[in-house]
Amino acid sequence: MNIMDFNVKKLAADAGTFLSRAVQFTEEKLGQAEKTELDAHLENLLSKAECTKLWTEKIMKQTEVLLQPNPNARIEEFVYEKLDRKAPSRMNNPELLGQYMIDAGNEFGPGTAYGNALIKCGETQKRIGTADRELIQTSAINFLTPLRNFIEGDYKTITKERKLLQNKRLDLDAAKTRLKKAKVAEARAAQLNTSQPEENNIMIWAEEVTKSEQEVRITQSEFDRQAEITRLLLEGISSTHAHHLRCLNDFVEAQMTYYAQCYQYMLDLQKQLGSFPSTFLSNNNQSSSTSVQSVSTPSVLASASASLPSVSNSIVTSGISELKSSSGSRKARVLYDYDAANSSELSLLADEVITVYSIPGMDSDWLMGERGNQKGKVPITYLELLN
Repeated sequence: MNIMDFNVKKLAADAGTFLSRAVQFTEEKLGQAEKTELDAHLENLLSKAECTKLWTEKIMKQTEVLLQPNPNARIEEFVYEKLDRKAPSRMNNPELLGQYMIDAGNEFGPGTAYGNALIKCGETQKRIGTADRELIQTSAINFLTPLRNFIEGDYKTITKERKLLQNKRLDLDAAKTRLKKAKVAEARAAQLNTSQPEENNIMIWAEEVTKSEQEVRITQSEFDRQAEITRLLLEGISSTHAHHLRCLNDFVEAQMTYYAQCYQYMLDLQKQLGSFPSTFLSNNNQSSSTSVQSVSTPSVLASASASLPSVSNSIVTSGISELKSSSGSRKARVLYDYDAANSSELSLLADEVITVYSIPGMDSDWLMGERGNQKGKVPITYLELLN
């Protein structure tokens, strides 16, 4: 029974405190009550903490997008993390591309130039995929986890203590308001002191003033104590920045390692591809036989217009030379798709037939091409002149 009475009294007291805070907050918003302002240093610390939380969240989320562009995969990883289970291992995009290339190379035949090149490219893509996994793992441990720990740990504690400070401030201001009202009532009663009942009324208000002053002292002490606790927590933000700086350096180092590995892998692949002979198939509609022309391996840094090698076949070369020296036009079959780099060029589709001709002053590697009402420069390495 006593326990029940205690719980009822505590519930009533909590309800009274909540109501008092709500009234004080409402009157402050309406401009009908005074508000105790925090000191400038504490306000600056609070602003710094909010700014840190805001940008930490943005950086963390965008880093997750950078490391895992697939939103469905991110959701899956989040769910498994919350369930404290390991997400199933799946191939990432470079590994999947690499596997397709290897399978295609084996299908076309490892002994063929194209099949062998596909297998080499596939192996390189899979190595890049492995490096990508290492980057994600390292970045998650050394960069994302500390940021998440701050958001879900330190800042939650700061938010809790800040909310408690707000409640203590409301209690203090509510006590000050009650004291002010009690003093006003006491002064009014003193002015009307003309009879014995009024003297009793003065004593009542005097006791109320004393009680309110005691309440103000208690709430002021609790507010000052909570303000100090909050201040100490907020001053730890500077240490958080220093820690995040070290984590940022670790993230940059992980990226540097990843891109250096990818560059080395591609450099090795370029050297390997340079050892493979490539071929063009040329058909001038003169016979069913085909002639094979050897070409040099393109550089990875060449421009789109020069990414394919020049044809060494003497028939094609002589035909182009005759076309350039004359003012006439010829039909040409497009060997490969070509995307125009600018408005002066003409995009091409493999196997289509276009009209080509030369104009004075044109670069030796280009011809003018026409397709209906469209015209523009086209690279000669993408063309096969027809009779």
